[in-house]
Amino acid sequence: MYIYNVTSNVEESIHEQWLVWIKDHIPQVLSTGKFKTATLTRVLVEEDMGGVTYSVQYRATSREALDDYLRDHAGILREDVVKRFGDKVLSFRTELQIVDEYTVNFK
Repeated sequence: MYIYNVTSNVEESIHEQWLVWIKDHIPQVLSTGKFKTATLTRVLVEEDMGGVTYSVQYRATSREALDDYLRDHAGILREDVVKRFGDKVLSFRTELQIVDEYTVNFK
């Protein structure tokens, strides 16, 4: 399993607008058929640069699916955020491979 993580720092001035947008954007990414699930999280550490930081973790079932997304879809979907928000959103992307997962069952 692979995770495509997108971390974005969002300026306060457009935070609410961006949050509405990302909640619509995530289903668009999932509709490519390249990811199984997505999780939107807020980063709780305050940034020196200000703003609010979020992470979206998209889970792909294979490296091929992730590569297909990056090749065929990522560029077009990234353009949308740039058109809408310009430099008020700074994002970086990380590709991760899950090595092992652990769970605890509480009674």
